[in-house]
Amino acid sequence: MLLARLAALLLLLTGAASQAAGPSIQISPDAESGVYEPGKSATWTAQIKTAEGPASGKISWTIREGGLGEAAKGETELVEGKAQVKGTRATPGTLLLEVRFKPAGAAKEATGLGGAAFAPEKIAASAPPPDDFDAFWKAKIAELDGVAMNETLAAVDVGDAAVEYSKVTLDNIRGSKIQGQIAKPAGKTGLPALLQVQWAGVYPLQRDWVLGHARGGWLAMNISAHDLPIDSPDAFYKEKAAKELNDYPGQGSDDREKSYFLRMFLSCRRAVDYLTKRPDWNGKAIVVHGGSQGGYQAIVTAGLHPAVTAIAANVPAGCDHTGKQAKRAPGWPYWASRTWQGKEEAKLLAAGRYFDAMNFAPRVKCPALVGIGLVDTVCPAEGVFATVNQIQGPKKLIIMPQSGHGGEGPGHKAFYAVFGGFLEEQKKGAR
Repeated sequence: MLLARLAALLLLLTGAASQAAGPSIQISPDAESGVYEPGKSATWTAQIKTAEGPASGKISWTIREGGLGEAAKGETELVEGKAQVKGTRATPGTLLLEVRFKPAGAAKEATGLGGAAFAPEKIAASAPPPDDFDAFWKAKIAELDGVAMNETLAAVDVGDAAVEYSKVTLDNIRGSKIQGQIAKPAGKTGLPALLQVQWAGVYPLQRDWVLGHARGGWLAMNISAHDLPIDSPDAFYKEKAAKELNDYPGQGSDDREKSYFLRMFLSCRRAVDYLTKRPDWNGKAIVVHGGSQGGYQAIVTAGLHPAVTAIAANVPAGCDHTGKQAKRAPGWPYWASRTWQGKEEAKLLAAGRYFDAMNFAPRVKCPALVGIGLVDTVCPAEGVFATVNQIQGPKKLIIMPQSGHGGEGPGHKAFYAVFGGFLEEQKKGAR
């Protein structure tokens, strides 16, 4: 009797958990690549499952060009839990399909996303750079160069005699600091350099982010996006995120001289300067990599520093701040949309153009590996394609048709399956 009761309770809990999870929605394009020619139709298959099996009923759907507005919408009946939706566009760009399904008696509806790209290599920039873009950044670099680097290295024993690890601090503009970590194979010189820049948020740096690359033969450096210690307790970063760094992307966003990203971008420039001055660098390879905000910084760094020999940017943020002018969704940090802070949209837009990855991209002459998620609503694909198309060096794009910005769908496995080989190519090419 007890076993029977336990089995019944387990079944009840399992059912409750399944209902709490809600239906699952998987959307697949008929072209495995997710890429189409303009004028051709993309056909998505939406498969919806509930705890009981294939769903029944209707789905409602909306198709958005460039992730913005409504190009088409409708309803479609599910057959054995599946439904198809078609969409097309006559011009280069992307489509974002949003599918909504609400099971009978449910309080909330579930949503799923599908993506498609049409002649993505022809997607144009939404606006040109400001006329004084280069002059502005030349002046900022001069301001940085006027500050002594004042490097400090604090060696730390990480329990591995094969690597040397140190915390590093450099001076930046206006009294700020660059804080990070660096590791290398013990006693080695003539090393290729690898700089990792960080995704958004306020958090500590993990030693493994440089130690693993150091064991692989790199002079590996990693810097925080913020002027903060890199290894304080979690409570420290939570407090900073709630107070001084609350919504840091919006700090100074309507003034190019006060933007939070000014110090951040110059930190990247100085980190490359520092690597080039180290006697253990091989004088050839400097690769910059990161994801999201880190991908943003990677593109910017290559645009600011000619010593960068390659970049790897996965789902890069900061692309297409002027996207709304081309009737497409701009990417994080949604620069010109931050009117909720009481700022004027015209001032936000004017300042944001000096910090748009799209405007740094034409100055990038080195090889670039870029990951793009076609259902990414944080860094929408159309603006990322437009940015990558401005890069002047060789480009390798990893298009992920069912991937968003985070771990949803298949995640970013396709990008990282290529990433390691890309790094090895850069290492070999620099010998």
